[in-house]
Amino acid sequence: MEEKRIDINVGNSAADAARPSVSSDDSGVKVEVQVDQSEKLRQENAELSDKYMRLYAEFDNYRKRIQKEKDEIYKYGTETLISSLLVVKDNLDAALSHVPPGAVDALAQGVDLTLKELKKILVSNGVVEVESKGKAFDPAYHHAMAEVERDDLEDKTVVEEFRKGYVFKDRLIRAALVSVSRKASEPETEQNNDITQ
Repeated sequence: MEEKRIDINVGNSAADAARPSVSSDDSGVKVEVQVDQSEKLRQENAELSDKYMRLYAEFDNYRKRIQKEKDEIYKYGTETLISSLLVVKDNLDAALSHVPPGAVDALAQGVDLTLKELKKILVSNGVVEVESKGKAFDPAYHHAMAEVERDDLEDKTVVEEFRKGYVFKDRLIRAALVSVSRKASEPETEQNNDITQ
């Protein structure tokens, strides 16, 4: 007996040619179900496309993070060196503080010139002193070492600066060590305690 085979194809693409086929013989109708190749390929394509998009997004985030780190290294790479130079500046300031006013000393003049040159270098590299004395206490820029009772100043005003603070570009690299004012405590009012006798 001769087997009759009927292919049912819908659409005109070559991928649609792999649809299930139906065959018939004298003993009845036999349906062969083949794996739908085109649907399987579409699913694989969608999965690969999704994986590609996720991988691309991860890579783009990685690239942005690396660029940000690179920019920060470029911008703040000299921060350690600047911090070390601030200690040298403090020592030069301390040396000049021991020179009596009006004294003409070649060594003191040399130290003063060195200090001025160092200040120029620091300023040209983006270092700015934190203004403290007479300003309102700001915990972001000041570190309080002591409190001083002062009635002539507002509460929480910087009275004295023990060590200067510095900002490097837009980042605080050293907080100023200061003493802060507080109002003198008011005398406690005596309370009348009636004690029954």
